[in-house]
Amino acid sequence: RWIKFEEKVEDGGERWSAPHVPALPLHSLFQLRTCLQKGTMLLDLDATSFKEIIDKALSGQPKEAELQPALRERLAALLLLQPQHQPTKSLLQLLAELGLSPCRGRQPSCPTGHLPAASRPEAYPAAASLSFQLRNRFKKKLLPGAEAAHVAVGEVEFLEKPFAAFIRLRCAVSLGSLAEVSLPSRFLFILLGPPKVKAYHEVGRAMATLLTDELFHSVARQAEHREDLIAAIEAFLDELIVLPPGKWDPSARIPPPSHLPSPRRRTAVDPLDQQPPSNGDMTAAGDRASAEHPRSGEELERTGRLFGGLLRDIRRKAPWYGSDFSDALHPQCLSAVLYIYLATVTNAITFGGMLGDATANMQGVLESFLGTAFAGFIFCLFSGQPLTILSSTGPVLVFERLLFSFSQDHGLDYLEFRLWIGLWVAFFGVVLVATEASHLVRYFTRFTEEGFCALISLIFIYDSLKKMLSLADAFPINWQYRLDNVTSYSCTCNLRRLFNPILTCLTTLHRPPFPPYTTPAGLSRTQCLDRGGHLLGTSCQYVPDVTLISFLLFGGTFLFCTALKRFRSSHYFPVGVRKLVSDFAVILAILASCTVDAVLGLETPKLLVPSELKPTSPARGWIVSPFGANPWWVCLVSAVPAVLVTILIFMDQQITAVILNRREYKLQKGAGFHLDLLCVSLLMVVTSVTGLPWYVSATVISLAHMESLRKESATSAPGEHPEFLGIREQRLTGLAVFILMGASVFMAPMLKHIPMPVLYGVFLHMGVAALNSIQLMDRVRLLLMPAKHQPDLAYLRHVPLRRVHLFTVIQLLCLALLWVLKSTTAAIIFPVMV
Repeated sequence: RWIKFEEKVEDGGERWSAPHVPALPLHSLFQLRTCLQKGTMLLDLDATSFKEIIDKALSGQPKEAELQPALRERLAALLLLQPQHQPTKSLLQLLAELGLSPCRGRQPSCPTGHLPAASRPEAYPAAASLSFQLRNRFKKKLLPGAEAAHVAVGEVEFLEKPFAAFIRLRCAVSLGSLAEVSLPSRFLFILLGPPKVKAYHEVGRAMATLLTDELFHSVARQAEHREDLIAAIEAFLDELIVLPPGKWDPSARIPPPSHLPSPRRRTAVDPLDQQPPSNGDMTAAGDRASAEHPRSGEELERTGRLFGGLLRDIRRKAPWYGSDFSDALHPQCLSAVLYIYLATVTNAITFGGMLGDATANMQGVLESFLGTAFAGFIFCLFSGQPLTILSSTGPVLVFERLLFSFSQDHGLDYLEFRLWIGLWVAFFGVVLVATEASHLVRYFTRFTEEGFCALISLIFIYDSLKKMLSLADAFPINWQYRLDNVTSYSCTCNLRRLFNPILTCLTTLHRPPFPPYTTPAGLSRTQCLDRGGHLLGTSCQYVPDVTLISFLLFGGTFLFCTALKRFRSSHYFPVGVRKLVSDFAVILAILASCTVDAVLGLETPKLLVPSELKPTSPARGWIVSPFGANPWWVCLVSAVPAVLVTILIFMDQQITAVILNRREYKLQKGAGFHLDLLCVSLLMVVTSVTGLPWYVSATVISLAHMESLRKESATSAPGEHPEFLGIREQRLTGLAVFILMGASVFMAPMLKHIPMPVLYGVFLHMGVAALNSIQLMDRVRLLLMPAKHQPDLAYLRHVPLRRVHLFTVIQLLCLALLWVLKSTTAAIIFPVMV
């Protein structure tokens, strides 16, 4: 059978072979051409049953090949016998049949001839075949609207010369149990002849291969004369690739390729007429099927009117607004919500803690939670690209640190100064939207996009590893531990302190008394610290195994995520199970790691979530006053640093938007560069007034969001890779993520059981996945690979290898420069350097 690729019944007759590319003898195609030239040809035949088709085929023979009436009747009786299909049995059925048949070899040949398994006549009722069709689960692999074509070939002893017929029905009809699954049929090919000719089977394989070829099938559906089919075979022969017999084993099975050329590419250019490129331009090595710039759509065209681009974005996105919610009704979206929620919570805690250190808790973890929830929710509700996830970023954190230090050194109120900077940034952002400055995005090249994405991915990888290494400070590893010195390790509770009668009285009232017959040496660590004591000894700070198990959880979560994500393309379990496991890969990895942590019972560092709605610093409120604490001229001077922040926000936001709106993601609802920038600018006003962190698009988390919503074809032929259909574009996953962020304050008792090393492992997975998604990593691998082992990449066919290596080395040098710049106080200008 053929469903794009050939499958054969194995020698034992128990199962189908693995799908493979059919390898045809060249002579079989010539013989097939002869059969079509001299045999019976019925195009647009009106028939509703298989018997009617056979009767008209036998009566429509050319005069020079017409059969005798007796032979015609015998041939019709043979063709009308019920076919035997290769059964597809479940594992339970196979186990039940073990031992029932002592011999499971080939069945004896049919006395009426030697026909393939798909057309071998058997005398059992048609109802059994029809029942088999209804139970056959193979139909799930077929696309809607699929049709069956039937090829019947074999040797018949009572014929003296071959009988060949090609039949195309005017309307596809169901032919009962003739097909393995219940599908309408349009094409039939019959070739029967005397045993002295041995090529029938190969001619039938050639016909089946031609019918699965998209170009030949298209011609066969529209052909009006015999010559049209002959011309289609000639065109097929023109594209044929011949393998020398001494260099290839004909019995070898060629596995299906991962990518197939489209019919448009096959008909566009003759392979013999292709000319090599005149120069080694990297742009030419890209997608040659499209001469248009990948971002030259109407999203970035200037209208020449104030807010013209914004109005165009609104008109483009408004018709899709309803479907942005209905398209989210899919189990995959639930997995994406949980995945991105945990990633966003971890990011908010990480940046909230660093903001608290940089600003003396004027902004902390709680402000980070509330700001992320509010800004993300509003952005997902009104933005042009709701798949974008907002978050605090490294350059913004550097600016906050510098601004706080400047305010402290010059006696200025930090939050008020920051308020005016935020208002100026919002004003400049609105000006950029009004003047359609986002059209500059069309000049961002692959060099810029990959540099920015690689830097952010490396930051995620570096920060996750840095956080794990810092665990050794809180839970130190006793490198000097020696088994022989175990007797010298001790830890005792010291309750000695200055005597204070009032304090002693309060201690007696508020703390439980000593347990009876308990001395300070018998107190636990918690009891000792509760009573104001302190621990003395060489082993007091040693917590065994916590650092080790933390690294095991960290690495295990990363490996679990990676392995389960790749499970979709594995060969184990049915397709539905693989898709479900792959969609929920991150959630399953987190649950598995949390279970291991709970079973071991060690006190690993856990997720800390604020449980009270009050500012981190008691010196501030929820609303920042614009006047009073600073001189009046501060509101004017704030415009100077605001220009730098505006450039930072614009570049960070738009580079991320360019990466998310790449053509290879097959987005259908369009981008909204101007609308996104307006939303970010207006959110700057709210977050500045309330003293919350500033937010901009987070590249890595947004890419993870996109990857978690990938759509692939639900049905694919055996051996065919699922086709990438695009991204599930909707707003509901982002809205749900940020609603859960806001509710996290009330879910603290549940979230506190998640170990931080597990979330750092998710961070590492996100960074590695984003890094592997860019072409730069492929070209870095080429640097370390001998030329003979390099993969057959498209750009290597058109660009000299030295130019590819030069391009890669320049990118790596610029990436190293950006990394050094990021590590200094000049990190605020790194988006400009990109």
